[in-house]
Amino acid sequence: MAETDEDLPRGGDGRWERDTLARLAAAGLVEQRRSRRWGILIKLLVLLYLFALLFAALNVSTLTGAAAPSAGTHTAVVRVEGMIAAESDASAERVNQGLRDAFAASGTRGVLVHINSPGGSPVQAGLIYDEMMRLREQYPDTPLYAVTTDLAASGGYYIAAAADRIFANRASLVGSIGVRFGGFGFVEAMDKVGVDRRLITAGENKALMDPFLPQDQEQVAHIQNTVNRIHEQFITAVKKGRGDRLGENPPDELFSGLIWTGQEAVDNGLVDDLASPSQVAREIVGAERTVDYTPRKDLFQRFSDRVGATIAQTLKSEALVPDLR
Repeated sequence: MAETDEDLPRGGDGRWERDTLARLAAAGLVEQRRSRRWGILIKLLVLLYLFALLFAALNVSTLTGAAAPSAGTHTAVVRVEGMIAAESDASAERVNQGLRDAFAASGTRGVLVHINSPGGSPVQAGLIYDEMMRLREQYPDTPLYAVTTDLAASGGYYIAAAADRIFANRASLVGSIGVRFGGFGFVEAMDKVGVDRRLITAGENKALMDPFLPQDQEQVAHIQNTVNRIHEQFITAVKKGRGDRLGENPPDELFSGLIWTGQEAVDNGLVDDLASPSQVAREIVGAERTVDYTPRKDLFQRFSDRVGATIAQTLKSEALVPDLR
């Protein structure tokens, strides 16, 4: 078919090129707007999904702890799991809140502290111990039992010693009644590498136990005395909680930092009997139904605390803070 003059591109004045570019630009804008709308929709869906997860986490957090249902007879459970530290799930603030809620609940027949911890801060463990002792006096008709599964060592046992009775599994690890204060020394390594320590302090002992300086024996003696005093506090708490049940075991061995199996701990008086948490609830407390009063953190708190705990642990290793582990 023959083409007419009207069908041919008119290149003289550039109108055809401009029209083509305009149509292409318009099509590009339409596609860009369509892509933007899809992007916004996807982001909204992701945001809604995250809000749903957060809402679910908050609901779980609310239902587990202070708001847990208390109607009906039950055994109240408060968990001490992991490191005992100010910002951990086993902090004194959280555990003590759970203990107060557990004792105050109308349906509580007995309180069971479920311990699985290697220890941690002597301050946090001591605060929990003191609160348990106070609540035992406030609620004399509500028994308080401690049950360990894998581990009730050091600060974990410090807490257990405040209970009316302590139970463990035959293979549980129990004890470690001692205090540690550790760190590292890099003086020789720095000498080999050729690194100089540059530190300015006000106060002759401000750089106490600095890992980049040679040990000062007077400072070492001061730290040893501090650790000994904390150890004596620990021993006093155990003796007060356990009383005559410790028997005639030599204190040099019992309080030396050694650990024992649950069966051995029964023999030396650190544990009263062998039983699982469910057995204690069913056979000792007499209320098989359990309600967990342990306060739980929400999703964002757990994430931020994990980051914070990592930083704190790094600083702790530098600062040489004593702990019960």
